[in-house]
Amino acid sequence: MLAYQDRLGSVIDDVVRPQAADVDVNGKFPRDAVAALGEQGILGLTIPEALGGGGGGLEEAADVVRQLAEVCGSTAMVVLMHYAGTVLIDNHGPEEVRRAIGAGRHLTTLAFSERGSRSHFWAPQSAATTVETGVCLDAHKSWVTSAGEEDSYVWSSRPLAADGPMSLWLVPSDLAGLAVGGSFDGLGLRGNGSVPVEADNAVISADAALGADGAGLDLALAEVLPWFLVMSAAFSVGLMGAVVAETGGHLTSTRLEHLDQSLAEQPLTRVDHARMRIATDQASALVGDTLAALASGREDAMLRVLEVKAAAGEAAVTVTDLAMKICGGAAFRKELGIERRFRDARAARVMAPTTDALLDFVGRAINGLPLL
Repeated sequence: MLAYQDRLGSVIDDVVRPQAADVDVNGKFPRDAVAALGEQGILGLTIPEALGGGGGGLEEAADVVRQLAEVCGSTAMVVLMHYAGTVLIDNHGPEEVRRAIGAGRHLTTLAFSERGSRSHFWAPQSAATTVETGVCLDAHKSWVTSAGEEDSYVWSSRPLAADGPMSLWLVPSDLAGLAVGGSFDGLGLRGNGSVPVEADNAVISADAALGADGAGLDLALAEVLPWFLVMSAAFSVGLMGAVVAETGGHLTSTRLEHLDQSLAEQPLTRVDHARMRIATDQASALVGDTLAALASGREDAMLRVLEVKAAAGEAAVTVTDLAMKICGGAAFRKELGIERRFRDARAARVMAPTTDALLDFVGRAINGLPLL
């Protein structure tokens, strides 16, 4: 299983790292990195070995996302969303798509957030109706990562006929009636290709359903949410690790000539750098504990899942704030990479489920209330 580490490291060193700044500055989708990750078996890492994949699980997926986030947040987010969608496809999708993912020839993503319900992914407004040739989808999806670059969407809609808030579908990206809207020019994660997708009388086969009609929310909460939240936390940990290291490099190499001392020799600077490291280590430990809780079926596993993205995301905001402070004007320039991480870190707060939504979920869970 650990064989993927060397292959991932090669892709990071040869492709991801050299292109990270360009991806950010120009809002460029990391096509070369995605292609290389597919060729090296990283995109198929979580598909069973019997279907040509790597046979990995959430722990391996989180590790990949963490390592990518240390170098390029946009590439890490593309892979994170791919792994999140792959969970449902692997559990409920057709074998040919599972094999294509395992072979690194298929990139997928989640299409949950909508214009009508915003970050409340659990309340889709898009329609799915039965027609003579299959199922007709009409929707206004917002902020779909990798939109127009992927091979399929894991798509949410209202049910056809069953009770329940949601049904799920595997929708090919080249389906007639789909339109990708514009380009992404955002504050952070500038290369992740997150743009709206609209479906206008887009007809899919009825067997494109992922799970039973109306059961989509249960599947999303039980199967996708743990992966998405843990990987999101791993993303934040990777980003923080990079910022702590970049800050340390700046502090040790920059001198106050009139004192004949480095910045690292200044007590207040060291204190803030220590705070950064402690926050990073705490978030990393929570990710590890969450993975252990899930693996052992511990009673508090779902509570840890609900906590981990919110905790790590807020830690990343704190850590990048401190880095901007103690590195001073140098951090505002792009050379260090800190200002890019500062921008990327803020995405966790608004990416569904948002930090506020997760805090509400945690509060509900510890008070014995239903999540929704």
